[in-house]
Amino acid sequence: MSGLLINYNAAAVAAYNNLDSTSTSLTQTVGELSSGLQIQSAADNPAGYVVGQSLQMEANGYTQAISNAQSAVSVLQTAQGALGQEATILQTMNTLATQAANGGSQSSTSLTATQAEFTSLTNQLDQIASSTNYAKTNLLDGSYTGQVFQVGPYNSTSNQITVSIGAAGSTALSVNGLSLTTLTGAQAAMSAVQTAIAAVANMAAGVGATQNEVTAVSANLTTAQQNIQSAHANLVDVNVAQMTSQFTSQQILEQAGVSILAQASQLPSLAQKLLP
Repeated sequence: MSGLLINYNAAAVAAYNNLDSTSTSLTQTVGELSSGLQIQSAADNPAGYVVGQSLQMEANGYTQAISNAQSAVSVLQTAQGALGQEATILQTMNTLATQAANGGSQSSTSLTATQAEFTSLTNQLDQIASSTNYAKTNLLDGSYTGQVFQVGPYNSTSNQITVSIGAAGSTALSVNGLSLTTLTGAQAAMSAVQTAIAAVANMAAGVGATQNEVTAVSANLTTAQQNIQSAHANLVDVNVAQMTSQFTSQQILEQAGVSILAQASQLPSLAQKLLP
């Protein structure tokens, strides 16, 4: 029905509905701009919300995995440093055993002194093996076996690295209780120490290889994290330039709507003027 009516103001109702719609849109735009998010709840975009939560979960997982990898490198560096010290000690022990094996130029006094130094070095091996810890966990006493580093966001073997480090004490290396005071003993000590040197070198090589593996994984994790965070931002974060333009347009519409509603509300009074 058209024309001027007193009991029903169709123009005012239409203006009010349009103003209400504009105000609702403006409120949503203000919320997005103030929060920086275009998906603030599942109601904004149910499908996008599900994808966004999955991406956020993955991004958080990568962040922690990177931290885990860095901790793993610290553990391995600690073990490698201790094994390096043991290698130096064993090299000195080999020198002493070789010296003692030169029986034709050794006196009982010099052999006794050499034995004392050799025993002291053996004790140093045990001290290193028993005191090399990370977060109160011993690394070189043989108990550090099957330890798992979680270096990925998912519970799968491809996201995990398992590490075992052998025992590096004098007993485990078979250099405990060796005697340099006899030619036969010194020669046996040479063989035992040289075997221990090879064993420690292999242990250190294994630790170093694992450290390199973890370092490479960490670099890959960083790249993956950046890509996931970018995807999450593109999906969830608000496009500020677009929303600012939309906000300006909606402000103008709201102001116009208020003005038109005010004018439309006066139409029934115009109809009264037609009455005699």
